[in-house]
Amino acid sequence: MDMALAQATSQAVATTGGFTAADGMNSMISVFFRVFVPIAVLYYILIMSPQKKERKKKEDLLNSIQRGDRILTRGGMYGTVSDIKENVLVLKISENTKIEVDRSYVENVQKNI
Repeated sequence: MDMALAQATSQAVATTGGFTAADGMNSMISVFFRVFVPIAVLYYILIMSPQKKERKKKEDLLNSIQRGDRILTRGGMYGTVSDIKENVLVLKISENTKIEVDRSYVENVQKNI
């Protein structure tokens, strides 16, 4: 029985060209490191890193808003900051008109000089 098993194993190795399951796994790992890892690195460099910088820049802009700054909202409304309540800005858009806007809806800030 042992002789038949040894013969079958040698015959299987001969028909597969000497490749075993371990060789197949090694080649898959090799393909992974040669193809997918560089793609992931390029994705991070080209897409994630610039988005992270833009998000940080926007966050710094929103945190630096002070009374008297003139801002533009995403809705296209201009106003001057008259009061700040945590995440809500009170904008003066005309002499007798004030509105409240969420801080995250600010698109652009012109600093008060």
